[in-house]
Amino acid sequence: MDLIPEAIQFGPSGAMPNNPWLPMLVYRGALPADTVDMAAAFEALFGRNGWPAQWRNGIYSYHHYHADVHEVLGIARGATEVLLGGPEGLSVTVAAGDVIVLPAGTGHRNMTPEADLLTVGAYPPGAVCDVRRDPLPPDALARMRSVSFPMRDPVTGAAGALPRLWAR
Repeated sequence: MDLIPEAIQFGPSGAMPNNPWLPMLVYRGALPADTVDMAAAFEALFGRNGWPAQWRNGIYSYHHYHADVHEVLGIARGATEVLLGGPEGLSVTVAAGDVIVLPAGTGHRNMTPEADLLTVGAYPPGAVCDVRRDPLPPDALARMRSVSFPMRDPVTGAAGALPRLWAR
């Protein structure tokens, strides 16, 4: 797959620490709009690339982040505006077929909750998702830096953008 993501880096914003080393990635049209069962297609795509799907749902309508895990969100149905990077972050409109890859610590919030929005969420193997709204403790940067590094991009695999853009 020859998709090039938008790579966006954030500094701290409100209680959202954001990740100072790894950019957030946005893939437009990762799956074709005419995909019959987009949720199942995202689950299969993420799974093939080492990010087993964990849930189907929406995106929380409050600012939050995951301190100890990287997350991928596949928009399987509908469209929404997501505020990425915390209160002073960037508003991004995503629609069915788009993917957001969030490094640990990156704030996100659904700004226009829609009843028909369906998102597939996935994490690297063995990851345990934590939902945080409060600032990280003093060891925050060390905790975020110690999160296991995924070897494959959840959309484009081993030769994709993530291993290159997330090189430490």
